[in-house]
Amino acid sequence: MKEATGELNMTVITVIAIAAVAALFYAFVWPMIQRTIVQQTCNTYGPGYTAEKSTDQSKCQTASDKTSCWVCTCDKAKGCTGTDITIPD
Repeated sequence: MKEATGELNMTVITVIAIAAVAALFYAFVWPMIQRTIVQQTCNTYGPGYTAEKSTDQSKCQTASDKTSCWVCTCDKAKGCTGTDITIPD
């Protein structure tokens, strides 16, 4: 019985550790990966575009959830000559 309790404790510790690693990945690493992907997409539109997360409803009207979306903003000071572009989900 004592051995079974020890194995259960190790299982619980393992599950908690996996959940903690997954939470850290989702909270910190995944947003950086997402931003890098979107920034690479913005770079294809030309120089001066930067990726930004937007909650502006007029910019996010093409997004599926309509609450936030990625937008490639045009910075005229960096040589951009176009307009802001919403990245579809």
